[in-house]
Amino acid sequence: MLQPQVIQNFEQTAKFLFVPTSEEEYNQLIGLLDELTDMVRDDESHPLANLMDVLGVLIETYENEHIPAPISDPISVLKHFMEEYDLKQKDLSELGSQGVVSEILNGKRALNLRQARALSERFHVPVSVFI
Repeated sequence: MLQPQVIQNFEQTAKFLFVPTSEEEYNQLIGLLDELTDMVRDDESHPLANLMDVLGVLIETYENEHIPAPISDPISVLKHFMEEYDLKQKDLSELGSQGVVSEILNGKRALNLRQARALSERFHVPVSVFI
């Protein structure tokens, strides 16, 4: 049985934790996730880390249902993120050595599943973006 305190806390939380049904609500959740990301950073033990995960699922569900995925090749997407976040090859160590990163960016090597997952986590996008 739910305790009265749990119900009261959820009533407060429900004001910003909901399934988005409009672009305005979607953008509201994106803004909240941005704020949380600034607070939590990479601290997986932070008390709000789970809330970030829940918001990510709600946002991804809305995107999958309402936002058509652009058709683009994974390397173009990676280059776009590199430009957006002002990243250099050396900043992509999760892909491998700088030589490997160079081969990927020049189209001489495809991203493997491990690399696609790492990029997905880094940029908070579905893995399919990099496949």
